[in-house]
Amino acid sequence: MTDRRQVKWLMKIWISVAAIAVILGYGAFRAKDLAQGPRLSVESPADGSAMRDPLVSIKGTAKNISFLTLNGDKIFTDESGAYDEKILLSPGYNAVTVEARDRFGRMVRQTLQLTYN
Repeated sequence: MTDRRQVKWLMKIWISVAAIAVILGYGAFRAKDLAQGPRLSVESPADGSAMRDPLVSIKGTAKNISFLTLNGDKIFTDESGAYDEKILLSPGYNAVTVEARDRFGRMVRQTLQLTYN
């Protein structure tokens, strides 16, 4: 092989290796969502809280989701995954359910038990 052909051959090998590394890296990055599943947290109010005001703000974060509901109604997050929705409590015991699903159909749910006096 001449020097010029050898350089071209080595360049093709290095470019192929770099392309494969980029493809594998991107695949690993996207597979992270598949492995982790949806993540959901409700920051306020705390479960079991007794509320004095019937209008309550449910705040939290959701990651790796494609669908989010509060008591069955679709809600939305901001760019960072935070949500803040207001609900009206009935007098007495109230169950508030936040449910998140990812694009693979996996679901997580958190239910808060709140009382309004």
